[in-house]
Amino acid sequence: MNEFTLSIAERNRTTRIITEVAAAALGAGLLALALALNQRWLDRHFLPWFFLSRAWIVGIETSVRVAFAAIGVALLWLRPRIGRLAAQAPLMMLSVAAAALLAVAAGELALRHLHLQPAAWLFAEQEPRRQHDATLGWTLVPSRVGRKTIGGRQIDYAIDSSGYRVRRIDEPVDRERPTILFTGESVMFGEGLTWDESIPARVSAISGTRSANLAVHGYGNDQAYLRLVAELPRFRRPVAVVSLFMTSLFERNLEDDRPHLAPGLAPLPPERRGRLASLAMVLMPYRTDRDVDDGVAMTRDVLRATIRLASSRGATPVIVVPQLGREDPLEHALRTRILDAAAIPYVRVEVDGTWRLPGDRHPDARAAQLIASAIAARLHAAP
Repeated sequence: MNEFTLSIAERNRTTRIITEVAAAALGAGLLALALALNQRWLDRHFLPWFFLSRAWIVGIETSVRVAFAAIGVALLWLRPRIGRLAAQAPLMMLSVAAAALLAVAAGELALRHLHLQPAAWLFAEQEPRRQHDATLGWTLVPSRVGRKTIGGRQIDYAIDSSGYRVRRIDEPVDRERPTILFTGESVMFGEGLTWDESIPARVSAISGTRSANLAVHGYGNDQAYLRLVAELPRFRRPVAVVSLFMTSLFERNLEDDRPHLAPGLAPLPPERRGRLASLAMVLMPYRTDRDVDDGVAMTRDVLRATIRLASSRGATPVIVVPQLGREDPLEHALRTRILDAAAIPYVRVEVDGTWRLPGDRHPDARAAQLIASAIAARLHAAP
C-alpha cells in the first residue's frame, strides 16, 4: 500500500470520525432539548393565543418535543452509517450542506420582494379593509361597506367617515351628543355579528346612550389606547369609555413589527428583521422572560392611562375582561399578574365556551349580549 493510498484512507477515517461525532452531538442535543422543553418552560415562553385552544397549543408543543426526540434517537442510531456515507461520498455531503445554505439564502432573497404585513394584519384584502397609519400601524378604511360571510351569514361592516363601525354608512357617529366610546379589536368590533348584535350596539340599546365603536381588527391594548388618545378630544360629551382586555390576546401587546409602546408609554417604531426571521416569529412566537415582563408593565401602564384619560373628561372608565370558556391556570396567572396585582378595576365576564361563531373562535351574539349586559350594569352602578 503506497503513501497516497494511506493518505486517502486516513482522510476518510478522519472524515468518518468527525461526522459521527457531529451526528452524535446533534442527536444528543436534540434529546436534551426535548427533555428540557417541559410544559412549565413552554408556558413561560409561549403565551395563550386567541385562535387556538389550550388543548391545541399543548398538543402542538408535545408533537414538537416528540419530533425532536425522534430525530435525536435516529441520529444516534444511524451515526455509523452517516459516518461511512460521509467517508465514501464527501462531495455529496458537502453538496447537500451547500444546497441547504443556498436554499435559506434564496428564501430570504425571494421574500424580500414580497411586502410582509404585521403579524396581526397578515391579509391585506381581509374585511373590514385596513389602511396603513404611521402612529397606530393601521386603521379601518373609512366611508365604505365591507361584506364577509361567516357561519353561513353575510355580514355587512359599515364604516363611517371617521373610521368607526356604524349601523349604516349614511348614519355616522354624532360626536356632539352624549356618547359611550368603545375601544378594542375584533371582539369589540363585532366580528361575524351584525351591527345590532355587537357589544357597543347592545350596550347602547340597554342604556339609551349612543355608542361609538372605535375598535379595529388586530389591535393590541397599546394601539387601542393611542386611538382613544386621538379620538376622545373630538367628542363633546363622552359618557363612558369601555376598553377590552383578554389574556388570550395579551400576546398581541408584545408584537413589535408595528408602531408600539414600551413601559412608561414611550413610543417605539416597528422592529426590522429579516424576512425569514419575521416568518419564524409568526409561526413560532417565542417570548423571553424580559419580553413578557415588559409586556405586563406596558399593559398595566396603558390600562391605567386609559382610566385616567376617560376620567379627565368626566367619562366613566370600564375595563371589561371577557373569559371565553374555562380559564386555564396560565390565563389565570396572567390576569392576576396584570390586573389584580396592579389594583386595576375591571369587570370580568365568564362566557360559555361554546358560545362562539360557527367555524370561528369569536364570540357569538349570545356572548355579546352577556358581555354588553355586564358593561351596562357597571355603567348603571357608576356615580
